[in-house]
Amino acid sequence: MKQNKFKTIYKAFMLILLTAVITFLITSIAMYNKYNDYKVAYIQQDEISKTFQLFRKYISEKYIGEINDEAMIESAIKGYVKGLGDQYSEYITSDEMEEYMQETIGKYVGIGVYIVNNVETDQIIVLMPIKDSPAEEVGILPGDILTKVDGIEYKGSQLSQASAALKKEEGTIAQVEVIRNGNVINFNIERRSIKVNHIESKVIEGNIGYIEISTFDEGTYEEFAKTWEELKNKNVKSIIIDLRNNGGGIVKEALDIADLMVEKDKTLLITKSKDGTEEINKSEKDKSIDLPIVILINENTASSSEILAAAIKENNENIKIVGTNSYGKGVIQTIFSLYDGSGLKLTTNEYYTPNGNTINKIGIKPDVEVQLTDGKTLYTIEESEDNQ
Repeated sequence: MKQNKFKTIYKAFMLILLTAVITFLITSIAMYNKYNDYKVAYIQQDEISKTFQLFRKYISEKYIGEINDEAMIESAIKGYVKGLGDQYSEYITSDEMEEYMQETIGKYVGIGVYIVNNVETDQIIVLMPIKDSPAEEVGILPGDILTKVDGIEYKGSQLSQASAALKKEEGTIAQVEVIRNGNVINFNIERRSIKVNHIESKVIEGNIGYIEISTFDEGTYEEFAKTWEELKNKNVKSIIIDLRNNGGGIVKEALDIADLMVEKDKTLLITKSKDGTEEINKSEKDKSIDLPIVILINENTASSSEILAAAIKENNENIKIVGTNSYGKGVIQTIFSLYDGSGLKLTTNEYYTPNGNTINKIGIKPDVEVQLTDGKTLYTIEESEDNQ
């Protein structure tokens, strides 16, 4: 009798917990709306609560398997946010949040590969392996379609789950399946501690400084500033900034770099929020890099990379952009930390170039359009063959 009573209390408690979590999420989102929107949100909240109560009743009474309430709650919230239909907005669990922050500072355990969701095909595409990473060592290439990790199949819409599967304990082996040119290829890749080098540089033809920026993680600006001082001491006369295959990162890092190449008090970025509020980011320092600059972009140049390219280009007449049209990610995400350590990443702003041009779904058109040599990628082409 006591055992049955305990089960009844437990079921009731879990039902209340499930409803409370969903209610919390809806209420958190509703905080950013006007008063009239509150009434609609609360009506929807009541309907959602009733629906979940009904589902939980059937599950408790009829489902023959084990019930993992924590997993169900996480899936429910993920599905709720996914219903926005926005590829950039997502619910991040507390475990995923820790991994996300590690990636932001450019250090984590994994195989060392950048992957993206091709929303048109619902496939996970390898953007590029990180230099000197386990993925690069075994031969993972840009353009590979990642289909399985440790025998589990992943679609493009499951990018976060696939990414988490690649980042287990250091020293373990990730069994990775990719499709390349229609052929299935399997790799056994050791997971190791990955430290991202954001900047690579060299001097070309005696006096041309070349700076490749791979991503805009925390610390990228400091690396760039240090690299520039080294090149300046080598008396370079011009600079190539390579943003090809740079998928973006922290906006402030890109703006701080742009500040080095733009006159003080010039507009670097314009952002607009849902309520129409406009914020203008301006350069705060005196211009310290005043040389002819060429910026390289391609179809994988996105987000913060596009911000940097546009900020430099539209504030300098002597800047040229070379390559192919950029990706066109002109929206910014904000992460809201929730009470349990999890997070809600939402698209909250659209950004515009200093001249007020839209980038989202349009991209940046190069001044000189140059396609990379047929059949070549940035990671298979020799420097002497790199026509861009």
